[in-house]
Amino acid sequence: MRLLLQWTIVIPVLAWILFFSGLIYDSSIFQIIASILLICSVMSAVHHSEIIAERVGEPFGTIILAIAITVIEVSIIISLMMSEGQQAASLARDTVYSATMLILNGIIGLSLLIGGIKHYEQNFSASSVTIALVSLVSIVVFTLVFPTFTESVKGSYYSTPQLIFASIACLVIYSSFLFAQTSRYRQYFLTIGPDENEEAAEPIVVTNRLFITSLIFLLVSLGIVVLLAKTLSPTIESIITGYSLPETLVGVVIAVIILLPEATAAIIAARKNRLQTSINLSLGSALASIGLTIPSVAVVCIMMDMPIILGLDIKSIVLLGLSVFTVMLSLSRGKSNVVYGVVLLVNLFAFVFLMIYP
Repeated sequence: MRLLLQWTIVIPVLAWILFFSGLIYDSSIFQIIASILLICSVMSAVHHSEIIAERVGEPFGTIILAIAITVIEVSIIISLMMSEGQQAASLARDTVYSATMLILNGIIGLSLLIGGIKHYEQNFSASSVTIALVSLVSIVVFTLVFPTFTESVKGSYYSTPQLIFASIACLVIYSSFLFAQTSRYRQYFLTIGPDENEEAAEPIVVTNRLFITSLIFLLVSLGIVVLLAKTLSPTIESIITGYSLPETLVGVVIAVIILLPEATAAIIAARKNRLQTSINLSLGSALASIGLTIPSVAVVCIMMDMPIILGLDIKSIVLLGLSVFTVMLSLSRGKSNVVYGVVLLVNLFAFVFLMIYP
């Protein structure tokens, strides 16, 4: 009984009740309540994924969290694209691009800044960063850059054969990254140099009952997040357009909601002098966000004969290249400092500012 009264179980249940009640469509107050329940349900999903991760061990924990977040992202994008059709053709690109910029500049930047302020300098495995960034650069170019310059189809589109090739390339690269992280080079991704002044956290005892409960409510939480995000998206769009802001900000808002729990986990890890965990979460999520989202969306678009815009404009390509290049230089030595974090956060502010004032 005590297990069933935990907030991570109660909140998703309340969210499902509110969704089926139909009250969300009748009142702005219930839409605000639904927004709060949406964020709490995301936190609940991450909590259950962490319990599952505790059972299976590291670095599988960060992988489960990254994939759980990506499932949310894919589900929201596909549901919105199927409901809005042509109007949402660029939603996948905008959300993936926003998530990548938020991860590289926001999550990594805050982790480096907060970790540097508290611990002066932190160590991590440069080899793990190199593996992740080599994979990320290739996936980014295949999915967000090449479509702008290909000639088979006019505009920022891939032809169907090109889209299939890019999707397969993403899956092959991401699979090889997972193989390196979980098997061949697993030692590169393990946390090094934990803070000796930090009290050792007592390991969580994950019983079979708790493990099964977390599996069930992870799915319950993911399901209601997708449904609430789809239901509230018209309200988000109307608010953004009401203030004469660009519609691409919808992708940013979706990415912020999706990445909120992950950002919290990464920053807390950096504060505890476990920067390797923060980097595993951040770069692993960036890879999963592109490497799994684009192939999933591509399959749906090909089957449903729906258009999908992937290519970025030149300004966005420059900003993305600047972000990747800055992260590469910041993480090349295996040691962090505050300056790296500040520069990455400035990149993030430039991304948001230039989106509002193009």
